[in-house]
Amino acid sequence: MSLTTGRGPLAANPAGYFSAPLPSPLMYVEPFRRRVRGREAGRTLIDSDRVLLVHRQGQPPTYAFPAEDVPAEDVLAGKAEPEPAAVGYVRVPWDAVAEWYEEEERMFGHPRNPYHRVDCIRASRRLRVEVADAALVDTADTVGLYETALEPRLYVRRDQVQMGLLRPSTTTTYCPYKGTASYWTAVIGDIVVEDVAWSYDDPLPESLPIAGLLSFDGARAAVIHDLPPATHVR
Repeated sequence: MSLTTGRGPLAANPAGYFSAPLPSPLMYVEPFRRRVRGREAGRTLIDSDRVLLVHRQGQPPTYAFPAEDVPAEDVLAGKAEPEPAAVGYVRVPWDAVAEWYEEEERMFGHPRNPYHRVDCIRASRRLRVEVADAALVDTADTVGLYETALEPRLYVRRDQVQMGLLRPSTTTTYCPYKGTASYWTAVIGDIVVEDVAWSYDDPLPESLPIAGLLSFDGARAAVIHDLPPATHVR
């Protein structure tokens, strides 16, 4: 995210603009000063301290490795491809190995973007959430989550939510910046709205202020708030 996705400066629909046109396609390549390893079935197939991070429009960042750091193992045979943005480097599909590590921490989904930030800020923004004419939330005691290149979100404590109208869902998702989200389904009489809300019970460190709080999906419920509207500058 950040540079190349969402509303980032190199995304297809940036929030702002550059003072002069940029060439297209445009990639940004930088040294990534972390040890990166790719493991499969208990074996380390890739192990490099000379990694580049490549940012492409509309995509998460990808690793690029010196060709000599990617052995022609059977597992990797035919999977590594030359990286066009860096001579002598190759890229390896994320699913080519079972596990990726930066230093000793396992990565999920894609490499973390060093330009991606999550700020969780106490707020007095109003949030009202309705499903089938029932108010699940109506409060101004909120936490604003501001995540690079994404729309801001409001989170609320469970004591501000009509939890009796929600039940845990089996759905989970993973965010490389916030952690694993659990979902909640609204049940109002005979009306059931799946996955209307989510929460992070054990978030990653930068998102600890929203631990256990709920946020709501505006596509599945009527979510009314007083956050500033999205604007396009030019």
